[in-house]
Amino acid sequence: MVPAQVQAQVDALRQEINQHNIRYYAHDAPVVSDAEYDRLMAQLQALEAQYPQLVTPESPSQRVGAAPMAAFASVRHAVPMLSLDNGFDDAAIQAFDRRVADALRDSGLLPAGGQVEYQAEYKFDGLAVSLRYERGRLVQAATRGDGLQGEDVTHNIRTLRSVPLELPGDAPDILEVRGEVFINTQDFERLNREQQARGEKIFVNPRNAAAGSLRQLDPRIAARRPLRFYAYGWGELSTEGKQTQSGMLDWFHTLGLPVSPDRAVVSGAEGLLAFYSGVGARRPTLPFDIDGVVYKVNSLQAQSVLGFVARAPRFALAHKFPAQEETTTLLGIDIQVGRTGAITPVARLKPVFVGGVTVTNATLHNEDEIRRKDVRIGDTVIVRRAGDVIPEIVGPVLERRPEGAVVFQMPTQCPVCGSAVHRPDGEAISRCTGGLFCAAQRKQSLLHAAGRKALDIEGLGEKLVEQLVDSGRVKSLADLFSLRVEDLLLFERMGRKSAENLVAAIEKARTPSLGRLLFALGIRHVGETTARDLARHFGALRAVMQADEAALLSVPDVGPVVAQAILEFFAEAHNREVIDALEQAGVHAQADAEPVQQLLSGKTLVLTGTLPTLTRDEATRMIMAAGGKVSGSVSKKTAYVVAGADAGSKLAKAAELGVTIIDEAQLVEMLGAG
Repeated sequence: MVPAQVQAQVDALRQEINQHNIRYYAHDAPVVSDAEYDRLMAQLQALEAQYPQLVTPESPSQRVGAAPMAAFASVRHAVPMLSLDNGFDDAAIQAFDRRVADALRDSGLLPAGGQVEYQAEYKFDGLAVSLRYERGRLVQAATRGDGLQGEDVTHNIRTLRSVPLELPGDAPDILEVRGEVFINTQDFERLNREQQARGEKIFVNPRNAAAGSLRQLDPRIAARRPLRFYAYGWGELSTEGKQTQSGMLDWFHTLGLPVSPDRAVVSGAEGLLAFYSGVGARRPTLPFDIDGVVYKVNSLQAQSVLGFVARAPRFALAHKFPAQEETTTLLGIDIQVGRTGAITPVARLKPVFVGGVTVTNATLHNEDEIRRKDVRIGDTVIVRRAGDVIPEIVGPVLERRPEGAVVFQMPTQCPVCGSAVHRPDGEAISRCTGGLFCAAQRKQSLLHAAGRKALDIEGLGEKLVEQLVDSGRVKSLADLFSLRVEDLLLFERMGRKSAENLVAAIEKARTPSLGRLLFALGIRHVGETTARDLARHFGALRAVMQADEAALLSVPDVGPVVAQAILEFFAEAHNREVIDALEQAGVHAQADAEPVQQLLSGKTLVLTGTLPTLTRDEATRMIMAAGGKVSGSVSKKTAYVVAGADAGSKLAKAAELGVTIIDEAQLVEMLGAG
C-alpha cells in the first residue's frame, strides 16, 4: 500500500515539473534555476524508486528512456505530411502572392484590391515529425518518411522534455501535431565536445545530430541528446479548431505545446519580403539553424479553397536563404542514364565541405548548361548547395583555369549499352535510343515501377534489381511476375524468408489500380496525378493505348506535350510488347473509378464537422472521384453540405442559403460506395 501523503507528494511533484517544462520550452519563461529543477526531479525519482508501483509512462521521470527497440515500425499518416514548394528570389515570392490573390478573388474570398494575409515563420533545419495525441495523451510519434508512411519514433520522442506527454483536459479527442525536432547551436557544440571526450562520433551539423538521435533504437541515447521540438502545423484533428493558421498556433501554445514566438501575420508580397529581410539580418544571432522562412495563407477557409497539388499545398511556400558556396577542383564529368534514357552529365569533384556536408558530385544538368557556364575538366569551380540541398556548380574561377583544361564533349553512344545518343529538336536533354534494351533504363524503370506510388513491390531494392538485370533474368517489367522463390535464392543476400516475402509482394501487384499501372509504366510527363486522371477518364488500359490526340486532350490537365508523350510511348513496339507480356503474366489493372458515371460532375460540396467513419481526406477523394469539387466555404453555388458531429457556422450558413444538407451515410449512398 502507498501512503496517501506519498501519492499526494508524487502527484504534486509531477504537476510542478510538468509546469516548469511548459514554462521553459513552450513559453520560454522559466521561473526556477536548473539546480532547483534538478532537485525536484531527484525527489520524484527517489519516491518512485521507493514505491515502483507509482511509476507511470506519463511521469516526467520516464523521459530517460526504456529498453532498446528491436526495429522501427512503419506508421501510416492519417493525413499525408506534404512537402513545400520553394522560392529563392523576390520574383518567385511576388508570383506566389499573385497566384494566391487571383485564386481567392475568383472564389470571392478576397475583394478587388485587397491583400492576402499570411502567417510567416521560420523554416527550421531539423527533422519533421508528427505527434499523435488521443484524449490528451501522447500515443504515437512518427517521422515524415515519404509523406504517406514514416518511422515510429515514439520511444525517442517521449524522452524530449519539450514535448508534453499529456495535454490539458480541454484538448480534443484526436490532435495530430506536426513540427520540427532540432538542436540548439550551443547545445550542439557541447554535445560534440562530450562526444569527443568519450571517443565517439563527431556530428557534422545540428540537423544530422537531431535526425540521428531520433533514429536510435535505444531511447536512452536520445534521452542524452539535447533535442527540442517546435510545433508548426497539424494533421488529423477531431474538432474544427480555430479560423486561422496563427490562431491554431496560439491555441497550441495554450495547450502547452512549444511554438516559435518569432512568427508574424503580414499582408501581401511586400509584407512577406520584409519579414524575410528581417529574419535574414537576425539569422546569425539565432540560437538554432534555419534555412529559410515559410509563408502560409492565414485563413484556413482560404487554405481549403486553394487546396493542394500532388506533393505540396498551394497556400504555402518556403522562401530559402541563398545557398552556401565553396570552391574545389572539377576532376571529371561522368554520364548517368535515367529511366527515360535522359543523359545527364555529373561533375566528379575533389571532396569539399559545403553547407554541413561533404560534396563529391554535383549536377551539371545538360550539355547547354555546361557550354553556358564554360565549365571544363580541371577547372577550379564554385560549388553551391542549391536550396541548401542539391549540390550544383555555379561556374569556373577563370583566373585559376589550368593549361590543358578539357572541354566536355557529349558522347555519341550510350556508355551503358552502346546505343546511339540522340538529342530531339527543341530539347536540352540528350537521350539514349536503346529503350528497354539499355540496362540502365531497365534498372531505373523497374525501380520506378516497384515504388510505393506505383506497383508497391516491397523488397525489390536497388541492389537486387541490379543483380536481376545484370544476370539477364529480368529483361522487362513483365519478367518480374515469373520470378520464383528458387530463382531469387540464387542471388546475394537473399534468404528464403525474404524471397518468399518478395514473391508474395509481386503476386499482390498483379491486380493494381489502373492509375498505379499507368504510373508504373514510366511514360514521360505522366506523373501520379495525371495517371490517375487518365485511368478515371478511360477506365481501361487498352482504351488509353488506343486513344488519339483529341481523346487525350479531353482529359483534365492533359495538354499537347503530355498527349504527345503518351502517343509516342504506345507507338513504340517494345512498349506494346511489354504490356502484352504483362497481361500474359496475369497482370490485370482494376478501374480506379467509374469512368462514365460522374455522379457529382460540376457540383461543389462542403464538408463540416467530424464524420463518423471517413476522414476529411477520404471523403474528399470520394467526391473528387465522382467528378465533384470540395470547397472550404458555403455559397449559393454549393450543391451539398456534408455535415458531421460538431458542425459549426458552415451548417448555419447552408440552412440560411437553402443549401441541401446531407450526412456521411447519404453521401456514401449517393455515390454507391456503401
